[in-house]
Amino acid sequence: MPRLRSLSPMVRTIDTRTTPLPPKQKDPVYNTPEFRAWRAVVVQRAGGRCEAVDAFGLQCTKAEPEHRMYADHIRELRDHGALLDINNGQCLCASHHELKTYATRAQRMRS
Repeated sequence: MPRLRSLSPMVRTIDTRTTPLPPKQKDPVYNTPEFRAWRAVVVQRAGGRCEAVDAFGLQCTKAEPEHRMYADHIRELRDHGALLDINNGQCLCASHHELKTYATRAQRMRS
C-alpha cells in the first residue's frame, strides 16, 4: 500500500518574543567526579530501574538501557538537600523526574 505524504504547513510559526531567553546552563557541580560517583551509586542501587511508585502501589517498569535514568535528589538542593548524601538520592525515569520536579517547584512557589 503506498504511503500518503503530508504537506508542510502553509503558515510558519515565528518567535514573537522581544527578548530571547538565554540558553539553560547546567550547574558546574553536576560535572564533578564526586557527583558522577554519587549518581552511579544511586542508579546502581536501584538496579538501573525507576523507583517511582504510582497511586496504586505499582513501581514504574522503565529501566536502563532502554530508558535514561536520572539520579534525583529526594530533597532538592534549593530546599537545602544534601548534594552527595546517598540517602537523599533516588533513581527516576525522565517522565517521573519531570513530574517530581514540577510538583516540587509548584509546592515551593505556594510556600
